[in-house]
Parts: sequence; C-alpha cells; structure tokens
Amino acid sequence: MFNLKNWPFLRQIFMVKDDYKQRGLRNKLVKKLRLKGIQDERVLEAVGRVPRHAFFDDALLLHAYEDKAFPIGEGQTISQPYTVAFQTEKLAVKAGDKVLEIGTGSGYQACVLLEMGANVYTIEYNRVLFERTRAFLPKLGYNPYFAFGDGSKGMPSKAPFDKILVTAGAPVVPDDLIKQLKEGGTLVIPVGDRERQKMVRIIIKNGKPVRDEFDNFAFVPLLGDQGWK
Repeated sequence: MFNLKNWPFLRQIFMVKDDYKQRGLRNKLVKKLRLKGIQDERVLEAVGRVPRHAFFDDALLLHAYEDKAFPIGEGQTISQPYTVAFQTEKLAVKAGDKVLEIGTGSGYQACVLLEMGANVYTIEYNRVLFERTRAFLPKLGYNPYFAFGDGSKGMPSKAPFDKILVTAGAPVVPDDLIKQLKEGGTLVIPVGDRERQKMVRIIIKNGKPVRDEFDNFAFVPLLGDQGWK
C-alpha cells in the first residue's frame, strides 16, 4: 500500500511546506543536539526528518526549531527536542521494534519513533488531544496505532512490547508497564514529583527489572490510576 512516509518529497508537496529554510533550521537543531550530548546518529537523523514546524501555529512558526518546549493547549506541551532525543536514545530503538508510547500529545515523539522504523502504539489520556492528533498525523504521512485511555495502565490488549516510552512525569513506575515488556525489553519513564523528575530506564533481564537513572527533567504529570489522580 502506498505510504507517504516513504516519499518525503511528495509529502512536502502535498502535505506541508518543507522548504530549504525549514530543512536548514532542522540541520542546525540536529547540530545543537549533537553538541548537547546526543550521540545516536539514528536518533539525530530521525529528528532531522520530522517537520516540527508543522506542529506549530503560524504565530509561533519562527520558534519551531528552537530547543524549547511549547504549549499545544489542554495544559500540554510539545516536548523540547533535546528531551525527545534523550528519551529516544535511552530507549535504544531498533527497526521493527514494537513500541508503546504513553502520552501521544502533539504526536511529535511518535513521528520520531516511526522515522526510526518502529511499530508505534500510542495512547492519550486527553480526549481533545487524542482526536486532534489522530486526525493530524496521517496528513503528514505518519500512521501509528492510536488509542484513547489511561496510559498509566499501558495497553494490555496489544502487549507485550519491546519498548515503552512515557512522555509524562509519574510519581512511581507503574507495575502494569513493567509487566507488558518482553524479556530484554526497555521502559524509559520520568519519575518524581509534579515539578521535577529523574529519567529512569528499566530493562527486563532474566525476568527481572533492572533499573538505572539519568538526568532530571520537568514533564507534565502522568494522569491515571497509576499516575497522578
């Protein structure tokens, strides 16, 4: 079946204006991410292919390739590119991986994962964002599996997963997410209070979760039964 994701030139013509200026700004962003410590070239290449400006209103278009988070409504943000790249790098995505994203939001992170060849399942707690993003991403040629619901519980009907990525801050690591990982699978999740979280990575080794921690970040709260009430 014809997939625009594999035809960036045609996607440029029919879906979103993506001229030399925008591509040049993306290249500058990629260089900035590399200087900030992102080393996985596949992650950098994926960020360099996703037209982040397509996620911005005209009034904010000039800021699309700044390394900053910006509001997208409903109390949510499109994440800072460095944060997206950092989480993706820690996830160590391989082509063909079955990846669950908790917190669809704008859909930008899902696009980066798709550009890396992952099979992406994404779930959103907020109905307005779910409907908006489900309608928007296919117009860019990106087609993850969309679901609406409580992402703190994961997506048991589609489990197990090779990788799980959580894009909202959790008070604790939800047990349900660990249970939905395959042997050798990886979960990356920010854990802490509502203001600040430590990035946590859990890898299932010999049936047991092995945990390590990285830098501090600030995410919107993960809502749901195993998140913030």
